[in-house]
Amino acid sequence: MNRAFNKTNLKHLTGLLQRFQSTLVVAEHNNDKLTPITLNTITAASKLGGDVSCLVAGTNCSKVVEEISKIQGVKKVLVAQHDSYKGALPEELTPLILETQKQFNFTHICAGASAFGKNLLPRVAAKLDVAPISDIIEIKSPDTFVRTIYAGNALSTVKCDEAVKVFTVRGTSFEAASPGGGSATSEEVAATSPVAISEWLEQNLTKSDRPELTSAKTVISGGRGLKSGDNFKLLYDLADKLNAAVGASRAAVDAGYVPNDMQVGQTGKIVAPDLYIAVGISGAIQHLAGMKDRKDTILKNYFTKIFIHFVFLPKMTETVHILTKTL
Repeated sequence: MNRAFNKTNLKHLTGLLQRFQSTLVVAEHNNDKLTPITLNTITAASKLGGDVSCLVAGTNCSKVVEEISKIQGVKKVLVAQHDSYKGALPEELTPLILETQKQFNFTHICAGASAFGKNLLPRVAAKLDVAPISDIIEIKSPDTFVRTIYAGNALSTVKCDEAVKVFTVRGTSFEAASPGGGSATSEEVAATSPVAISEWLEQNLTKSDRPELTSAKTVISGGRGLKSGDNFKLLYDLADKLNAAVGASRAAVDAGYVPNDMQVGQTGKIVAPDLYIAVGISGAIQHLAGMKDRKDTILKNYFTKIFIHFVFLPKMTETVHILTKTL
């Protein structure tokens, strides 16, 4: 009888604690459109229980506010607009997050584990004097998280006893939140005074009609085995046929074949496509760490036989040509 009573009390207490949870998701955007990883982060935040609020900081970002207010699972959108937030510099956003935290007293603060989140949240955690948790792939409870270690070869379960849990979310480990069906309210928050220790000058983005690498359903990556940057045109032609994104190994990037925003791996971008085609890639564990969540893989490689499906033909370029023409 006591055991049953205790279990009932524990379940009731857990429900009460979840009601007091509140999570702030720092939205990543370009003032016109939300970055996809924010949708995955909102899903992760929803698993904590309690209310989910999103902070949108930028310049003239009304379109983003409208987009987030329709996302399922978001209760409130906090909006801060100021010229100093142009470029989303962490030096300028950190004081804003700290002031927002003082006002609303969130139990959790999170963002996607992108360059934006990795640049911002450690600074926020340091100012709050708490230990951040990076790149989580699972939430077991409001204070217990799972993250990968040793280049993704082992999982670490981390229990956090900080008053405020600050963490980044691996987007490929959580489904994207539904972009419709929500009805969040919006509230203006006061912009903080500019810190002015750094200045945003400009951003030069590579324009492409292909899908964004981290959210693409099909990814074709090339490595050092392609021998030159000119041979990446083979992959571009195939990608256009498959409506795929094109990535690269670190070796190809370091060799100067392609720009570093195409790098897939532990120190590059994390992808989880339905199909991953690797061409001329040796399969180092650092590269595997960036694509191990993919659903299926085809490898055309001169070096090792390590992926799920191995395709070995004498000439790599001929293989890609044949596949492109067949499609």
